Amino acid sequence: MTPTTKPTLSVYWASSCGGCEIALANLHEKILDVDAHFTLFFCPCLLDTKKSDVEAVPDGSLDITLFNGAVRTSENEEMAHLLRRKSKILIATGACACGGGIPALANIQAPASFFETIYRQNPTIDNPGNVVPRPSTAVNEGTLAIPAFFDRVRTLAQTVDVDYIMPGCPPEPKQLWAVIELIVQGKPLPPKGSVIGAGQSSVCEECERKRSEDRKITRLFRTYELVPEPEKCLLEQGIVCMGPATRDGCGGLCPNVNMPCIGCYGPPAGIVDQGAKMAALLGSLMDIEPLKELDEEAIFKRTRGTVSTLPDVAGTFYKFSMAGSMLRQAASPREGGQAR
Repeated sequence: MTPTTKPTLSVYWASSCGGCEIALANLHEKILDVDAHFTLFFCPCLLDTKKSDVEAVPDGSLDITLFNGAVRTSENEEMAHLLRRKSKILIATGACACGGGIPALANIQAPASFFETIYRQNPTIDNPGNVVPRPSTAVNEGTLAIPAFFDRVRTLAQTVDVDYIMPGCPPEPKQLWAVIELIVQGKPLPPKGSVIGAGQSSVCEECERKRSEDRKITRLFRTYELVPEPEKCLLEQGIVCMGPATRDGCGGLCPNVNMPCIGCYGPPAGIVDQGAKMAALLGSLMDIEPLKELDEEAIFKRTRGTVSTLPDVAGTFYKFSMAGSMLRQAASPREGGQAR
């Protein structure tokens, strides 16, 4: 198989859920415009193009590759290098490719703990030999090989050189189309390394809720514990909304339907660490005025009590950005994975 004279478009799915492919399908009738302007050359979930077909084309012959998913295994890493070599423009598409996404929450544990739970302690598994996956296993017929499971989930940009970053879980179809339309119309592309298909500010700029000047919170609520007021800022009601620490571009979809932003578009422009930004903001909102007469230890206990009502700090603050954060991982390499 060889590309046609139309520009070629490739879509690859690494460690992710496949929602980014669904976003492409959600272009609805505009998918016909994509077909009119591009040849979809490589897309494992839709086409039977083989890896060998990609290897056979000249380097730089694929015009655009939308690479979604984090880099979790040696196969993901190999495909990232291959598609980088073959693509003129490589776009990290979706939260997993951009910041690690949900897969990168695994970085707070070592691979051995996953293998122990899944393959040895799982009540539905019969594994008397305590066997866990390994990259190669010798059998009578030869050697069986599977991709190596890395110690740390990485973003695409931590693996290969990336031209553009398109965040979202998944990117909103309208944002995806805006990027495709820009290319179709032959308009100048933004500088290399730019975030595309999103804004520069925070979700708060798109949120219709009203914020007060002097807002303080005394405790935090999970979404099932409180029916929020429909027009008041969710943070002011004690619901952890990641909107202030999340890049705009989605249209404020979640807070505008009474649900908190969960941070899928990653940090706004100028913010290095999404979780640190959110933690600092929550600290500024905590009502500790009555504690002025108390010592530092008492203040710490009071604020710790407020934070303790948040059941999963990492899963809340770094749900989509752990791999790209300053933390990156919170566990040392142990048996069961290969460090990268």
